[in-house]
Amino acid sequence: QIDQILIHQQIELLEILTGFETSNRYEIKNTLGQIVYCAAEDTDCCTRNCCGPSRPFTLRIIDNLGHEVITLQRPLRCSSCCFPCCLQEV
Repeated sequence: QIDQILIHQQIELLEILTGFETSNRYEIKNTLGQIVYCAAEDTDCCTRNCCGPSRPFTLRIIDNLGHEVITLQRPLRCSSCCFPCCLQEV
């Protein structure tokens, strides 16, 4: 059983040096710091760099055995409160 998780984004050196947005990857750890899941964003280069934080994505969460345990999808949406029907959702 896991009562708490810690999520750490893995930062790519290319992204730090150039500002060029790369696919986000995350380590999901328990309270002991052990990796229990990994998550990876599935988007193309153009979408990441043109749409920025409002971009659509698929996030696949994988356990230590390599099995996909959950998939999260976020469609392209507006981030303006002027269009409440188009706010972000996952």
